[in-house]
Amino acid sequence: MYSHTRSTRRSARLLGIAATAGVVALALTSCIPINVQQGPPPVDFKGVQSATIQIQAQGTFIPQGTTQPSETAGRGSGFIIDPSGIAVTNNHVVVGAGTLKVWVGGDTGQQYNAKVLGASECLDLAVIQLDTGKYPYMGWYKGDIETALDVYSAGFPLGDPNFTMTRGIVSKADVPQDDSWASLDHVIEHDARIRGGNSGGPLVDAEGRVVGVNYAGRDDLDYNFAIHRDQVLPVLKDLQAGNPVLSLGLNAQARQPADDGSPLGIWIESVAAGSPADIAGIEPGDVLFDMAGVTLARDGSLGDYCQVLKTQGVDATIDFQIYRPIDDSVYEGQFNGKELKLVSAGNQGGGGTVDSFVTVTDDTGAVSVTVPSNWKQTDGAGFTSDSGAMYYDITATTDIANYSSSWGVPGVSVTASVDALGSDLAQIIANYKSNVGSECTVRNEGAYDDGYYIGSFVYFTACGGGSTDYAVLAANDAANTHLMIVSVQMVSDSDKTVVLDNILNSFQAVF
Repeated sequence: MYSHTRSTRRSARLLGIAATAGVVALALTSCIPINVQQGPPPVDFKGVQSATIQIQAQGTFIPQGTTQPSETAGRGSGFIIDPSGIAVTNNHVVVGAGTLKVWVGGDTGQQYNAKVLGASECLDLAVIQLDTGKYPYMGWYKGDIETALDVYSAGFPLGDPNFTMTRGIVSKADVPQDDSWASLDHVIEHDARIRGGNSGGPLVDAEGRVVGVNYAGRDDLDYNFAIHRDQVLPVLKDLQAGNPVLSLGLNAQARQPADDGSPLGIWIESVAAGSPADIAGIEPGDVLFDMAGVTLARDGSLGDYCQVLKTQGVDATIDFQIYRPIDDSVYEGQFNGKELKLVSAGNQGGGGTVDSFVTVTDDTGAVSVTVPSNWKQTDGAGFTSDSGAMYYDITATTDIANYSSSWGVPGVSVTASVDALGSDLAQIIANYKSNVGSECTVRNEGAYDDGYYIGSFVYFTACGGGSTDYAVLAANDAANTHLMIVSVQMVSDSDKTVVLDNILNSFQAVF
């Protein structure tokens, strides 16, 4: 798992269902600091400590997986790039802060204030301004950044006020990378070890010139990542001027796909006051799971979120949906548009707490799907059709005795067969329509293709004369090895949004 240095799944939707769950690469011929005043030159290697800062952010932060606000997000690092006190750090270190406390060079006896000038969650970059004064500052590395270049990570790991430097080499000089905290076209992988608290600190060469901005690491494999200089320099002027760069004002982290069936989406740890996200009603602790009709964090990264911003633009009117764990409700709204409104209040109709999912499998372990944790009653027995075809099946519901005979019970059945591959998918859908008869109304039907399964679907509403929806999918896997049939009975609004989206993102068969 990648980790913050501060302290793949698919997505599909049944067409017509309402509301479900780099920047351009630039080659730089010369790299210089922006807006450098006349005066002393940038520091050399011995002066790196003097231009490296430790930052503490205070405000309303809700760490992922909790509902309790924390006033202090933690401590990160940064570095000064201009003698007037302009500094670079990570978005996740400072965005959402009410106040910033800064210490320069490890000198805990002198505390400075700072303000955020501009930030980008997609690039995980922020530019801040320290109190008026004259400061030592760093220059940028010139020339190509090549594999095996000697580099040093500078900063204050683990929140320790003592300055630290570690040595390594560039392992990969320039690669694109989507992860939980950013979506970057230019990333440096290196082995100059970093830890929580190094976020935003500089990666420098043997002359003290900045090669990149450290932002993430993977402790188990000792992978360390820095935002490449060529990703940083083209946006510095905009960030310093407060212009939005792939940002809606979020301190965000994509949830990682997990075996426990945790829902997809982007956890909002904090929100910048006055930002488009703040104006739209987003709050710390929310989970942003759908934007412009795109299910977010399908692969545990910000990639889909940032692609929407690249396509739509940060000033566009963009539909979105959030889940709010603190009141177990789903809301929808628009960035730069309509106000937030409630879609589903609390745990209605036995749909399960959206924040609590589990993975269930059939008796053989071949077929699986994620469902709300209160769909505790399951049946994993397979069956053989009249034609002799073997089917694997898992059914999960809140009440298995009444699931097949009542429209008032939510649940799902996932059925797979190797023997039945080649069946007429349209006929399977037609059979379901015939069985349902006049009990439901067809809202939509058509072709289905999520890149993994290809086939047909039908979506029913008003089943049993009430508000229950019912959806059926019949498809073959893309490799054409097995048939899959998925049927979902949805009673509550949350069943029809977050629950359905999780089912469509998780059903699978492995033979």
